[in-house]
Amino acid sequence: MTRGISKDERSEPGGVGGRPPQGAGMILRLGGLAVDGLSAVLLVTLAVVLVAVLVFAAGERYGVRFYALMLLFAAAMAVTVTATDLLMLLMGWEVMGAMSYALIGYAWPDAGRVRSADVAFLTTRAADMGLYAAAGFALAGAHSLRLDALAQADVPWRDLIAAGIVVSALGKSAQLPFSFWLARAMAGPSPVSALLHSATMVAAGAYLLMRVHPLLAATGWADTLVAWAGAVTALVLGAVALAQQDLKQLLAASTCAQIGFMVLGAGAGSVGGATAHLVAHAAVKSLLFLCAGAWLTALGTERLDDLRGAARRHRLVGAAFGVGALALAGVPPLSLWVTKDEVLRGLPAGLLAVALAASVLSAAYAAKALFAVFRPAEGAALGVPVLGQAPLVVLAFAAAVLGVLGLPAVADAWRDMLGMPHEGGPDLWVLVLSGALAVLTAGAVGAARRIPAPGWAAEWLYLERAAGAVVVRPAFAAARALARFDDRVVDGAVRGAARGGRWAAGLAGRRVEIRVDGVTALVARAARALAGLARRPQTGQVHLYYAQAAVVLAVLVVVAVLAG
Repeated sequence: MTRGISKDERSEPGGVGGRPPQGAGMILRLGGLAVDGLSAVLLVTLAVVLVAVLVFAAGERYGVRFYALMLLFAAAMAVTVTATDLLMLLMGWEVMGAMSYALIGYAWPDAGRVRSADVAFLTTRAADMGLYAAAGFALAGAHSLRLDALAQADVPWRDLIAAGIVVSALGKSAQLPFSFWLARAMAGPSPVSALLHSATMVAAGAYLLMRVHPLLAATGWADTLVAWAGAVTALVLGAVALAQQDLKQLLAASTCAQIGFMVLGAGAGSVGGATAHLVAHAAVKSLLFLCAGAWLTALGTERLDDLRGAARRHRLVGAAFGVGALALAGVPPLSLWVTKDEVLRGLPAGLLAVALAASVLSAAYAAKALFAVFRPAEGAALGVPVLGQAPLVVLAFAAAVLGVLGLPAVADAWRDMLGMPHEGGPDLWVLVLSGALAVLTAGAVGAARRIPAPGWAAEWLYLERAAGAVVVRPAFAAARALARFDDRVVDGAVRGAARGGRWAAGLAGRRVEIRVDGVTALVARAARALAGLARRPQTGQVHLYYAQAAVVLAVLVVVAVLAG
């Protein structure tokens, strides 16, 4: 499954994905943190998207708590992408999850939003157990937590480490079967969704898989598993996105699908292409969510039917959304057209077929959203704060031009920075085919009066119900059984011991205490007898005292004579 890295790079520390994995010539270290080519790209992407989102949010006047949580969220992502070992990675990983919980449930008086935050947090926390397990396996098999040492771990520890990391990464990036938590995450404010889906938590899993690609390749199975997991998620969640009637839900499912392309690239060895796709997708998805947030604030709805004509009621927001949607569709020459095909370059036939089908669905769901908001409809012009408009212009420009990262001349410099070998640009026939499919699919969706929306897709494959049936209810049943065991067996044993103690105490009181009281009474009687004897000479008569003294003196004289 591995493409584009040599045998030496896969077998030695410092190959692609370790530390120093990418951009080995440009590393800045500080304790358990380091900045190389890959982490530098992620840090810049994070910073740009964060500033754009915060400027947009300033126009909506969120409170201080919101900005504090957003900055902590971004800081945790920065620690995650610069961590050189699993300990630092876990620190950033966990804080990021906690901040996502606080941000998704930001409107905490709303019980429904808090419930959604609970589902998202618990789902990702369950998957995060894989990363804790991987850290334990790394200490046992590699005797180190450093990311660049994981590929050299002993067998079977290496396979166990890879399995734990894969589970954790798929959960964090909302890949199958964990995708449903991202639907719940839409309960958060739109600026939160813009940052969450683009450059922080959802992208963190894909980043981790890129970082540890040498480990995946060394196992002989994990890279193939990851590639297929990404491809299947891109395809199936594309169908889910197409079936949605809510704009934010459509964008959420599309995030799962687009992250699937990055996961596919991480598994297939196209780390450079996957990184380029991550950067371009960050611009596109943050742009689309901010546009959705502007309409939600102005119109109070996310339903596609109710957003009809919204793009015409504020031209700048409409134009920005149009650029983002066309880029998401993979329409030439916009960014995701090139970066997605960079990921697809050189894939085996089976994976390529699935990925191309997923690309067609990308064009379909993006076109569905685009035509919904651009269809003619009556309505007054919408007001959008000036602070909210400036980030849209910047992000729309980035969404349009970041495809240059896949062009041959730029791609070579890009790979040099990431420490990747030169492999040429995307296959020309794939570029032409995917571009043509995107245009034709978008046109077909625009011409269609109705797009089928099967229930299984509209309900996110019933994944949350399945998790409830397979995981939650059995876990609660086991908890209840253990509680009964604790009450009846453990507590029963404790209560039995207490009853036995009371019985033993009663027995001791009846038998031992009688003897103790008898000894005490005997001592008292002896003391009284001695006292009676001692009182007899104490008559109070002086002549008797003299007589007693004379007797004692005589006895002493006799003893002295006999002793002499």
